[in-house]
Amino acid sequence: MEAGLLSAVLGIILVQVEMATQDLDLQKIVGFWREVGVASSHNLALQTPKRLEALFLTLRREELTVKAAYNSSGSCETEQIVSSEVNVSGKFVFPGHREIQVIDTDYEQYAILRLSLRWRDKAFHVLKYFTRSLDGEYEPGFWKFRELTADTGLYLVARHGRCAKLLKEADRARPASRV
Repeated sequence: MEAGLLSAVLGIILVQVEMATQDLDLQKIVGFWREVGVASSHNLALQTPKRLEALFLTLRREELTVKAAYNSSGSCETEQIVSSEVNVSGKFVFPGHREIQVIDTDYEQYAILRLSLRWRDKAFHVLKYFTRSLDGEYEPGFWKFRELTADTGLYLVARHGRCAKLLKEADRARPASRV
């Protein structure tokens, strides 16, 4: 068990170092992302009644804005948060002790993110797998995500949701400026 945990942690660190050495192209990361998979060693992170379905990222100068679409007990809700710190290594800091680290991405099909937050004086870390598509998982990226999370303990594949579809449709209706 300890050897498996160690290999999972080392795998995550290795991928983070890989991403840090090749600067993240912030312009390429913007746009629609649908959550496909979630992995966490904390049961609370997987059983929340407010489930993230999709993100829409925009970048203005050095400010990353995340519009999140949630399914909250059958109703769609959105939240918009603006980063307080952005860097090209793929780390974004948000108010409320929240951080997002881009672990791996090909920009076109998938992204693997590590979400860190503090809640009730405890640190929580969740790995999330996203695709640009409303359908499918894009298997090469999904297998990378599975390898990174094999020893995490708890794992959940997100369901296709109408909230993600609504956010994607809003993206199509937007003017093309993403600068």
